[in-house]
Amino acid sequence: MAQQHLDPTDPSAAPATGDALAGYLRAQATEFLRALRLHRETGGAAAGGSADPVDAARALRRSARRISGSLHTFRPLLEADWSERIRPELAWLSGTLALEHACEARLERLLTALQRLSGAIVPAQSDTGGPPAPAPAPDRGNLTVGAAKAGALLDRQLTLARTRAHSTALQALGSSRFHAVADHIAVLASEVPLVATAPTADLRPLARAAEERLTDAVAALPLLTAGHPYNAEALVHGLSPDPSPHAQDAPWHQVRLLLRLHRYATEILLGAGGDVLLLAASEALDRHRDASEAASAAAQAARTPRIAPATAYALGVLHADQRHEVEAARFAFQQAWQKEPVSTS
Repeated sequence: MAQQHLDPTDPSAAPATGDALAGYLRAQATEFLRALRLHRETGGAAAGGSADPVDAARALRRSARRISGSLHTFRPLLEADWSERIRPELAWLSGTLALEHACEARLERLLTALQRLSGAIVPAQSDTGGPPAPAPAPDRGNLTVGAAKAGALLDRQLTLARTRAHSTALQALGSSRFHAVADHIAVLASEVPLVATAPTADLRPLARAAEERLTDAVAALPLLTAGHPYNAEALVHGLSPDPSPHAQDAPWHQVRLLLRLHRYATEILLGAGGDVLLLAASEALDRHRDASEAASAAAQAARTPRIAPATAYALGVLHADQRHEVEAARFAFQQAWQKEPVSTS
């Protein structure tokens, strides 16, 4: 790992034990129950309503992810039957609650990009934290003609998807499946099902294994390519008519998930926010995911039957723009991953 920072897995450091894991899981379970109470008090307002249900759903996702991730990393220290039963349910819940926010954020990203590309907004540099990605040079006249209709098409498609996701989330939160999950979390808030040897077991070997899986996955990424803000090969591939997910994106998405598990492990070992030096890398991979999915949404809209050529052109330019943002996010991750922290000595 190129970063040099406080290493919670250092054998010379004071060990964190299963008691720390239990305390972390109880705290996350308590946050989950608090968020659930808030969501019920606000009544799960309809999409576009009060911000409180949105905040509550975000807090539910946040706690569910941390509990699920911790159960995965430290599973040898937990009762196997209980852990393997609840972890997939938490993943289902987190994924279901994330869909509505993802649709909303994707629409905002795409409409903002359309405005920028058609001349309404021209920022000084990319918003991905790295150098500006070389943007396509669209024909402004043709793009302006098609941008309005492209924006309207995206608005219809993604607003419909968001409404459906909102309904799905409400149905999930009212289901017997969710109530079973909530019951498990309520028990977890007071009693963590550790194995007999867990309270005094050292957490660092398991945390180190999670970090090694992350390091190996990063080593397999084309960081040499990501060391440049532009990857022409990725753009050419991304403009193909193949509707399948972008071939180059999958390993980056996997690194994002492994980095999340590593971050959660450091929160347990270091306390509070964990290793803050990982945040920049994590944020870059979040932007990578967002731009990748936005590009896919633009490509999907461009496959709508019988749209006008100017609309298809605007969506094609938008797709290319988001693929450039993908490359800029990869560059930002590479910079964050290899950055030396400022010494505190």
